[in-house]
Parts: sequence; structure tokens; C-alpha cells
Amino acid sequence: METIRLTQFSPGAGCGCKIAPKILEEILQGQSSDLISPNLLVGHDEKDDAAVYDLGNGTALISTTDFFTPIVDDPFDYGRIAATNALSDVYAMGGKPLLAIAILGWPVDKLPPQVAGTVVQGARSVCTQNGIPLAGGHSIDIQDPVFGLAVTGIVEIQYLKRNSTATPGCRIYLTKPLGIGMISTAEKKGLARPEHLSKARDLMLAPNTAGSLLATLPYVTAMTDVTGFGLAGHLLEMCEGSGTDAVIDFAHVPVIEEIEEYIRLNTIPGGTYRNFKSYGEKISTLDHHQKMILCDPQTSGGLLLAVEENHSTEFERFCQENTIPVYGIGHTLPHAGNTIRIMLSEA
Repeated sequence: METIRLTQFSPGAGCGCKIAPKILEEILQGQSSDLISPNLLVGHDEKDDAAVYDLGNGTALISTTDFFTPIVDDPFDYGRIAATNALSDVYAMGGKPLLAIAILGWPVDKLPPQVAGTVVQGARSVCTQNGIPLAGGHSIDIQDPVFGLAVTGIVEIQYLKRNSTATPGCRIYLTKPLGIGMISTAEKKGLARPEHLSKARDLMLAPNTAGSLLATLPYVTAMTDVTGFGLAGHLLEMCEGSGTDAVIDFAHVPVIEEIEEYIRLNTIPGGTYRNFKSYGEKISTLDHHQKMILCDPQTSGGLLLAVEENHSTEFERFCQENTIPVYGIGHTLPHAGNTIRIMLSEA
């Protein structure tokens, strides 16, 4: 087990293996359900983080699933990161998880079952930290290792946050720096420095539990998390769902400090180029450097929030008092053309 590098069995690192947004749209095009339930508050026809079902008593169930191929070499960390990432979808909608079940695909002829056991153990540790049971799951024998969770959560409907409810005149905030995809790719190529791997791992393991607290703030108009489609892709979903435009102040977009080194090393995930190909025509012209950062697929990335401008100072004070890191990266505007515009300014 000590000599096994899980990333060598991964065709795409973490959320970077997600199907590109444009291809996903083609898959889902024209699909509709014969059953229309008035209790389904958020369904597959909306590009949100999870499905939400009204229980009729002022609360709703949140149902989500997320899984991916190895993002790191260590199996215990792989399980922990996959679990943290899956739970994030519940927190991003303002909810709290109730339980999880595991999804495991394992190449039993290539990797020992003990390694899979360590992956599950890592996920179980994160579930325990979040106060929920890992209550079961399903496994298959498959060519490449895959792991994740299906999570059920609950939310008071008055605090439910969606990615499609931003309004013009909001400040846009992000809670984690970008660059996970590039460092993960560097690990796969054997080019990542140990101290940078530790920093990336710690970011991916930082839970987005703040989402359930931030959801109680009435001036937070929309919320989602940033994963495989990159910051630009998930902000685009927010803008298209809300009917707004957005301006990103690129100089204030937080990145992992050492990321410039990995751009020079060209450890760029394939998902970065797939992302840009999917939505590049919908955003302003980007230079190479901007593209590599804004389209970089994140795994267990931060929360992306829209906050009413006249409450931004109050919001930042609230986050400081509750030790929630936030970075102001732009603002929303009434829709008037390109969905996302990039504004350069001094840091």
C-alpha cells in the first residue's frame, strides 16, 4: 500500500473528470419528467447543487451525489476529500446533512481491497466529524477507481439558498483560493512540491459548513460551491439562472500563492480546456493566465455567494466574527450582453 500512487490510476483528477458543461447540456437536452411534483422545489431542470423536496412542514430534504477518480495518492485523504466535497452540496444550499451512503467503483484486479477499505475509512472519518453516519453504500468492479457519497440533508425552507436567485447590485464573494486543479495535475505528473500538496490537501479538506450559517443571512441572495466547472463556469450558472451579468475584479480573485510556478510548468488539467471550450464564448476575452485560473476545475472548492451591496460591510463583519474567510471578487449587474465580464484592476 505504501508504494501505490492512486493518481496513476486516475484518467482525470478529482472534479476535473466531470463531463464538460456543454456535453452535459447535450445529454440532458429535451429531457423532462412525466411526473410533476409540486413538492419538488429544485429538480434536474435547474443547474443547482442538489435536488430539494418540500416535506410540507416548513422543512425540505436535500438529496445529492458526488464522486470522482483519485485526486491525491494517499487513499485515506482521497476518501476524506471525496466525502468533504460531497457534503459541500448540502451546505451550499443552506442545509445540514443527515446521512450518507458510499459509492465505490474499484479495479479489484489492479488495486488491493485493503486500499479501498482505507478510502472508505477516510470518508467515514469526515462523516463522523460532520455528525452523520456513513450508513451503507454500493460497490462495483470497474476499470478505474471511483469514490464518493450520496448525501441526504435537511433545510428550513426559509433558509434555502439557490444559485439562481442573485440580483443586480450584489457583491460577489468566494471563500477559498483557486488552483487546486493545477496542483493536483502536478501531483499526477510527479512535479508538485510536498509543501504545496499539503496546502492543496488542507484546502480540499476544509468543510463548507459555513454555508448553513451564511444561509440564515437574508441579504445573501444566492449561493453555490465552486467545483469541476471552475469559478467562471459556476458563476456563469449563477448569472444565467438569475438573469444577471457579473464583473470579476481579476486582481482580487484569490489563488494559491505558488500557482504561478505550476502555470509555468504547464501542469494544466484537461478539464480547464474542456471548461473554456464549453462556455468561453459567453465570457469576455481572457488571456492565457486568466483562463488557466478562472477555468481551473476545483475539487471541494469554496462557496460562491452573492450579497446585497448595501449589506456587504455587515456581511464581511459577520464573516470575520465567525472566522469565515471571504474574498470580494466582483459584483452583479442587470443583464446586458455577455454574462460574465472580466475587469482588470490593481490588487
